[in-house]
Amino acid sequence: MCPEADFDREKRLSIPLENVRMDLRTRLESDQQMSTAWIIVPLLPIIGVVLLAVGFAIALFSAISNLSSPTPTPASLSGFLAALFLFYLLAYILIPVIVAIYAIMFHKFIRRRNLHFNRQIILNEDIMALVKQLAGKRNLDVSIPINYLERSLRDARFEDSEKNAALYAILSASTPLVGFYAYYFLMKDFFKHERREDMFFAGIASLLATLGVPINLPHRTSPVPDRSFAVYFIASLFTVGIFTIYWIYALVSDPNAHFRYQSIIEDTIIAQVSAALA
Repeated sequence: MCPEADFDREKRLSIPLENVRMDLRTRLESDQQMSTAWIIVPLLPIIGVVLLAVGFAIALFSAISNLSSPTPTPASLSGFLAALFLFYLLAYILIPVIVAIYAIMFHKFIRRRNLHFNRQIILNEDIMALVKQLAGKRNLDVSIPINYLERSLRDARFEDSEKNAALYAILSASTPLVGFYAYYFLMKDFFKHERREDMFFAGIASLLATLGVPINLPHRTSPVPDRSFAVYFIASLFTVGIFTIYWIYALVSDPNAHFRYQSIIEDTIIAQVSAALA
């Protein structure tokens, strides 16, 4: 084969390889590590109730003192009105603030889910394109494993479909049942996503080995567990929402661990495939 043809084939092969590299660079936006400080959010309603109770107690005490006084004075009446105003001020400020913080938290969770799942589909498509071109270069028929991986991608497009982050954030923050549903799919979607992802990368590793590009994928040390929604839901009800502190911790830490391993896997694949192609 002439040198020009070899150069043209290598150039075509470099296009999907560069696309994969570009996909890896988008990790900075899609795979953000969230702080576990979000676990304080379920405590905010408790803090709000305590503050409202204190404000109500102050207003009630002022009212009782004013009524029990033989000669109520304008000063005592103004004190009662000030305490009552404080109670209503706390009620009208705390409730919207707590709802807004919940909405921000849900929006961050769901947006992070959407960004990662979308990026993963694009990355897997580009990896498939790279493998196909590599198979064509080496004149090997890998249609059967390719068909299996393409089916996995179709399943991912259907099951990892995007959720409306803004809509779910508003409804979840204002409606407890919608909030529990958001907890449910955020927990279950990452578990199912990770299982499909592991099978996809295992298939890619096997396929690359067939093409003469063996790669050694690191073992996943902290897989996303299959957490029981029923257990978490009942525990949250029986503890008057306190258990959701741990639930939110899981929704933060599980994707964080998933993203860390994901970055190692992707860097391993791109480094070893690039070295083999070079």
